[in-house]
Amino acid sequence: MSDTTSADHPGLPRYALVHRLLHWLIAVLVLLAFAFGGTIGYFEFSGLRDMLGAAGTDLVYTTHKTLGVLILGFMVLRLLSRLTFGKPAYATPLPTPQRVASQVAHTLFYVLLVAMPVLGWLATASGGFPVSLFHLELPGLIGRNDALSETLFLWHQYVGYALITLVVIHIAGAMYHWRIRRDEVMQRMSLLRGNKAG
Repeated sequence: MSDTTSADHPGLPRYALVHRLLHWLIAVLVLLAFAFGGTIGYFEFSGLRDMLGAAGTDLVYTTHKTLGVLILGFMVLRLLSRLTFGKPAYATPLPTPQRVASQVAHTLFYVLLVAMPVLGWLATASGGFPVSLFHLELPGLIGRNDALSETLFLWHQYVGYALITLVVIHIAGAMYHWRIRRDEVMQRMSLLRGNKAG
């Protein structure tokens, strides 16, 4: 069941509080992962080593890997939250094309946000590098295979591009509902008080 009668939004359909918290936490972690991943992709290992030294380079890589592991863990919790609490109805029903587009986009988000850290995990392990959660080294799950590692890192990058595209579309859609349609769709995931989205 969904959180449809919260104290700060009486009567307005909303996702359960735990689901909303996970949504925004994952959003922040994904943006940070993009920032660190983009830095690694742009400067590469040698460039980072020249610019930041060994310790700084290790910190950048460890932080990116840690963010990926956290995203994967929180996505598992988000899937459980979605299955447990369900999805609230729309305060104003969406036209069928928008409803279908929303369902497709949300499904893709779940798929990509699980696939990307899994690919990164396996690519790291098969390349012979540690899979890090802060300073804790996690099991690699697969053995050393440099050719496989290169392929998995490439797919990790492709999924990243797809996810960035989806994020841009998602933000554009949110702005459309907030500033143009003003149909309270954004309030379904909002942590803020107030009965209007704009």
